[in-house]
Amino acid sequence: MFSRIEQEKWEKEKLLSTAALSSESKGRLKKDKKCDIRTIFQHDRDRILHSKAFRRLKHKTQVFIAPEGDHYRTRLTHTLEVAQIARTIARALKLNEDLVEAVALGHDLGHTPFGHAGESVLSEISDKEFQHNKQSLRVVDLLEKRSNGRRGLNLSIEVRDGIVNHTGDNKPFTLEGQIVKIADRIAYINHDIDDALRAALISVDDLPQKTMEILGDTHSKRINVMVRDIIKESWQQPEIKRSKKIEKASNDLREFLFANVYIDSKGKDEVAKAKRLIKMLYNHFLDNIDLLPKEYLDFEDNKKIAIIDYIAGMTDRYAINLGRELFIPTPWLEKNN
Repeated sequence: MFSRIEQEKWEKEKLLSTAALSSESKGRLKKDKKCDIRTIFQHDRDRILHSKAFRRLKHKTQVFIAPEGDHYRTRLTHTLEVAQIARTIARALKLNEDLVEAVALGHDLGHTPFGHAGESVLSEISDKEFQHNKQSLRVVDLLEKRSNGRRGLNLSIEVRDGIVNHTGDNKPFTLEGQIVKIADRIAYINHDIDDALRAALISVDDLPQKTMEILGDTHSKRINVMVRDIIKESWQQPEIKRSKKIEKASNDLREFLFANVYIDSKGKDEVAKAKRLIKMLYNHFLDNIDLLPKEYLDFEDNKKIAIIDYIAGMTDRYAINLGRELFIPTPWLEKNN
């Protein structure tokens, strides 16, 4: 049997000295029994993978709200693409794939229903910026309930750091966390172009020509160029980085998406509806706090935060169905002809 101890020994022998070794992990917030088969990062990955929050990602918007097509990305497919890109980079750089995979699978657990539209309206409601990365950490630390009844997944410090710092100005302290931070952007830039083309929000001719010449004119070519650039620039370096040329081209492409897909697009009417629904749900539970599932008030005295926790965890379809149940009249049926 390839035991945990043997795997830890393998990491020390095969990975670079800059890799995050599972045997040298900073540990968990609470003392927990070690698995004899899995390393701490493998154990974290499995806890995330088997969580309810992870399963709900399959019904959460990536960009397009309640899409009818079978091939549009969801938060779940986005997460899997991030994990694949990040593992490819980590393996090529001889860093810890298990840590990369755990961070990647957990990085978006705190995303709201309806994507950034949900995030935006919860920021309005709470009078402070709702940050999905911080909510992801709240999910794994507190909101997710394990099969043994305990709250939180009690993940390692390294995985928690990678999750909360996968976006924003702060940099993860492990190279593996830094890989996920860039892999996240690589994934969504490219698959959001793919989905926007499929939805006819943009055409191939709309894409910035100079950027296409640098990065490639197809989905696979662009990912290949971006991934190879990171591997080349980061090999045996103290940080994960990109060349200035590829980084600028990637940022230009991201700005194009914000201008033409994320903000000013044909789907903005649906975004407005989604925001209105979330506000209605929030006000409903604020006026009827006794209807909020009790588990959210068990650990949170502030009822506004408890409501936001509940709404943030909803899938798109759950929010829509709940809104229909609460706010749409049900017709009376005539019993006798």
